[in-house]
Amino acid sequence: MIRLDLKREPYPLDLGHGVVVTVAPLTSALLMAARHDPAVNATPVDSPTVTAARTLALIKAVGRRGILAWEGVGDTDGNPIDPSPERIDALLDLYPIAESFERLYLGPALLLDAEKNVSPPSRNGTSAGAGTTARPVAPRAKRARTG
Repeated sequence: MIRLDLKREPYPLDLGHGVVVTVAPLTSALLMAARHDPAVNATPVDSPTVTAARTLALIKAVGRRGILAWEGVGDTDGNPIDPSPERIDALLDLYPIAESFERLYLGPALLLDAEKNVSPPSRNGTSAGAGTTARPVAPRAKRARTG
């Protein structure tokens, strides 16, 4: 069952390490725009780490569109700075932050997307609960040796 309890207003996400970002609701339009971001599609297909590179590119593209404000992020001198596309990318280059952002912001949407690919077993199909057809082999009687 799909629950339509989607957030309609910006809300905070605590990403850990003292970083709290305010994000826009993750709508279909925002996610589709991120998936069509040139950086996401520019990942070379022959790269051995193509999946990881594309995933990070998508996380950054979503972050650039979804992160509206933040707390706990500063420059090299510790002065608070406002988010910008380059600064959001730099923040999401930090693995613990990117992992938290993916899990808390993208996770619920990706979980719902993954659920569409699963269907229950068919009662009459090949995945119906068939009984076991294998039987144990009876032990062979020992033959007397002649000779």
